[in-house]
Amino acid sequence: MLNSLAELEHRRAAIAQQISQLGDLRPGSISATSGRCGKPSCRCHQPGQPVHGPNLRFTYKLDGKTVSESLPDPAAEHKAEREVAEFRNFQRLSHEFVEVNAGICRLRPVGEEEINAQEKKRPQRSTGRSRRN
Repeated sequence: MLNSLAELEHRRAAIAQQISQLGDLRPGSISATSGRCGKPSCRCHQPGQPVHGPNLRFTYKLDGKTVSESLPDPAAEHKAEREVAEFRNFQRLSHEFVEVNAGICRLRPVGEEEINAQEKKRPQRSTGRSRRN
């Protein structure tokens, strides 16, 4: 656990550097689907015959809706796996970045100039009476 303000600031800079070096990333998940097709004469509809699949799909949310893309070959699958793994790494780093910043906020002292600047910005209350009729 980092204890001093200088250690926390150094860790924050290191995390920011790691975030800046991340590659292509995107949220989502990869899953395999299997099933019968829509052709009644296909072998998958015959008793004892295997269904089609597994077909790999990349699923993610876009504007609140679930979108699914087919991954047609192993190269597309590996690309999607790398991007999802990089996104998970980004999530871990951003969570740690926020935690370190919270520690910095707790340790950083409040300076006199900050207090005076805030007091100067506050509007003064009126001492006169209102003109209600």
